[in-house]
Amino acid sequence: MITSLQANEIDIGIGLTEGWIAGLGKAQAERKEAGYKIVGTYVETPLCWAISTGGKRKDLHDVNQLKRMRMGVSRIGSGSYVMGFVLADKHGWLNVQASSAKDAAPFDIVPVQTFEKLREAVNDGFTADFFMWEHFTSKRYYDNGVIKKIGEIYTPWPSWHIVARPDVIGDERLEVMIEKLNLGIKYFEEHHDEAVQYISTELDYSAEDAREWLKTVNFAEDGRGVRGSVVEKTLEVLKKAGVLGEVEVGGMVGIRRKD
Repeated sequence: MITSLQANEIDIGIGLTEGWIAGLGKAQAERKEAGYKIVGTYVETPLCWAISTGGKRKDLHDVNQLKRMRMGVSRIGSGSYVMGFVLADKHGWLNVQASSAKDAAPFDIVPVQTFEKLREAVNDGFTADFFMWEHFTSKRYYDNGVIKKIGEIYTPWPSWHIVARPDVIGDERLEVMIEKLNLGIKYFEEHHDEAVQYISTELDYSAEDAREWLKTVNFAEDGRGVRGSVVEKTLEVLKKAGVLGEVEVGGMVGIRRKD
């Protein structure tokens, strides 16, 4: 999505907070135009990342075993990548004096692109030992034995935000889009049975899992703007992890909310 924004192929994106902020920080550090700013909040609650290994892996059953192991990620800078550093920070495994993310990492990082390939990677015996992905999306594969859950961790920030290209900010169409998103969320909140029906037939969830997921998620009532404290907290973790160097919040936020 970042590449598409920079190429003017899309005007607006909705995605994981850590991915957006990592991309903005990287562009700032390289003195390049990021091609987007954060303009809105989509999901207020943190995301639960499940920590998974191969379904038949008998020697790996605890998060405390993961230091120095091979961590599968979708892409460098993605949520699955960043959350590995959050996990390492929580357990005190980071080399906080490192000058780069590679040196700070307590894992061998293996990018494989997709969720499907991550599942394959932890089951082939050599590519990866574990990976991190959203809990409910992973649960179907726990239930059928393809992968095994050994832990979980929550993001220390609201999980989903809205970004837009700078020349779209202030455009009436952006306001209309966010207002329609607000209306869609209001409809969703008032029609949970319909939501469960859709999720359980169109997505990778059972009806039971869809109902459990609904208990954990809180969408923003008004998607306009982002709190500066959210960006600062995310930057703090990314800096500590070595994912980013010294960067500033200034220029990252297109529409700001009050903290």
